[in-house]
Amino acid sequence: MKNAKTRGPSLSSASSFPSAISAQTQPAGTLDTMIGSKHEAIEPAFSIFSAEAKRFPLILTLDQNGIPHRWITWQHAVWYYAKQRIAWETGTEAFTVNGGKCRNTGELSSVTAASIIAIKGKAMAIRGFNQTPPLNNRELFHRDRHVCGYCAGIFSHSKLTRDHIIPYCRNGIDTWMNVVTACRPCNERKGSRLPEEANMQLVYAPYIPNRAEFLILANRRILADQMEFLKLHVAAHSRVHLVS
Repeated sequence: MKNAKTRGPSLSSASSFPSAISAQTQPAGTLDTMIGSKHEAIEPAFSIFSAEAKRFPLILTLDQNGIPHRWITWQHAVWYYAKQRIAWETGTEAFTVNGGKCRNTGELSSVTAASIIAIKGKAMAIRGFNQTPPLNNRELFHRDRHVCGYCAGIFSHSKLTRDHIIPYCRNGIDTWMNVVTACRPCNERKGSRLPEEANMQLVYAPYIPNRAEFLILANRRILADQMEFLKLHVAAHSRVHLVS
């Protein structure tokens, strides 16, 4: 495979991305084998939950208009570069992956990628920026900064629960707008009652995170340039802005 060229109006010149992603940790030929045929159209599956992926920061992908899309592994980013799917790139972080040597020329194959990349293709634009993200406890607790919605205490993840403002037994539904983070004692005290029935007042209002905020909530190893970019797309009422 020939050296992949970066594309777009800006090329990150920083090299502070983990240096372990290099020829020292990539066996000869690994990069070329991973990328596969240039005519391959189907994206390979690179899990962000794999042990290998957890060793290094994730890459932030955008659509061509600069709207945040999802997190991907560095392997997936390399695949996009090799397939010439990069529309443009930004950020102050970068990393280089080295592969094997060309048998004829002895040239070492490599890909240099940025920590924030915009991907070509209509598929990226199909998913709307304001699409409601999936609800789960991890992101809910992060949305509410691990603060109980009733007593305002700050608790660890293991001591928190998801409380339905309108309980299930009262036809409440499992949505971002009907749930808050609650410590176990407050959840048990409220029980199947409405907050006003239990004489418990909410100390903050629930809201639906947009895609940018959800990406912040979902990744605890965000690079500084990625966080700066995502915060530009987070709504003003978001509690993300409360964190310096």
